[in-house]
Amino acid sequence: MAEEAEAGRRGGLDGQAVLLVAGLADLAVSAVGSALSTVRGALRRSDAAELAAEAERDLVARGRLVLDRFAGVPPAHLEILARQTMARQASDGV
Repeated sequence: MAEEAEAGRRGGLDGQAVLLVAGLADLAVSAVGSALSTVRGALRRSDAAELAAEAERDLVARGRLVLDRFAGVPPAHLEILARQTMARQASDGV
């Protein structure tokens, strides 16, 4: 009896995994189809070059935001100057 329950659970998990993969595949196909129809619509427009330039500017701005978010915060300008002054004073023996 316990073996049958274990086999049922494994089959249930396998079936659930198959359903999950099928759902993800359907979502990907619909997203690609939607993206293609958007691209087709954009190509039909007379201002496609302007749209492409605007999209490039938006992507560059997004890239800067992402890098700024994950990059360390640079030290303040006055902090850098103070460190340089202290290093000069230490090397001059003052």
